[in-house]
Amino acid sequence: MSTPQELTEQIRLTSHWVGPLQTEIARVVVGQKSLIEGLLVGLLTNGHILLEGVPGLAKTLTVKTLAQCIHTGFQRIQFTPDLLPADLIGTLIYNPRTGEFSTKQGPLFSNLILADEINRAPAKVQSALLEAMQERQVTIGDQTYKLPDPFLVLATQNPLEQEGTYSLPEAQLDRFMLKLKVGYPTRAEERSILDLMGTSNPKTDVQRVIDPEDIIRAREMVNSIFVDDRVKDYIISLVFATREPGSFGIQGLDGMLRYGASPRATIALTLASRARAFLAGRGFVTPHDVKSVAADVLRHRILISYEAEAEEMTSETIIAKLLHHLPVP
Repeated sequence: MSTPQELTEQIRLTSHWVGPLQTEIARVVVGQKSLIEGLLVGLLTNGHILLEGVPGLAKTLTVKTLAQCIHTGFQRIQFTPDLLPADLIGTLIYNPRTGEFSTKQGPLFSNLILADEINRAPAKVQSALLEAMQERQVTIGDQTYKLPDPFLVLATQNPLEQEGTYSLPEAQLDRFMLKLKVGYPTRAEERSILDLMGTSNPKTDVQRVIDPEDIIRAREMVNSIFVDDRVKDYIISLVFATREPGSFGIQGLDGMLRYGASPRATIALTLASRARAFLAGRGFVTPHDVKSVAADVLRHRILISYEAEAEEMTSETIIAKLLHHLPVP
């Protein structure tokens, strides 16, 4: 078994593409560093991502640029109330000449899937997508088809427009490893966006930096990153505190939480922390890695009570309070 120092050296060699990839994306996408880092964490951990932000914040452009840099397949699917599962996964087509059925695969058979406004699709479509996200496969007729690797669903939600939307079921929300909040750029960044994109034909071409095989090799290295027992206990305590904050001596949260995070959150928090350490070029996870990804992993897995809403509390403020009060190893 390699020591943390040996792992760190191996990771420095394996992660040589991280810097050039971020630089190449930055040629097209101004700012949004946390968004880009979150997408890389999802790629490195094989975890799906939910993006929330108002329109016009370069969510689609960032995902498309990332796909071009990795030279993988990219599909953007606009979710609407009249969407059918067949529009997503494909269908069987009958040939009257031969009397046979042939399979027409849908847009889900790609690598990076941008599911735009996912909460506008009805329950049947959500169920079809749920199988693809969890099992990395889809069923058409009586045949099951494996989806390509890497396969990553990047879904967007508009936080402002609620009319005509379907709430995502908790089971599906839990399948997303991260929920990233996409914010407005700074004044300086917006000026750079104007200089770069203020034309009818902006240049958005990028060079291929890595291949999908590099991502798969990097995933193996991420899985070998060392997590100390004290850091594991810290992760467990953080997740348990979302269920029973009072048992950790955290005051003011009694009755504020309807549901806490599931064991899937514990696994996701560990994987995301490992990916964060990989991006930093380290062979071991620190408590800072855990704290830096905690909000992205937990914010959609905590259901607050009506009392908390009346107090104008959010899952964000609750997570911040937990991180502040729990002792760090």
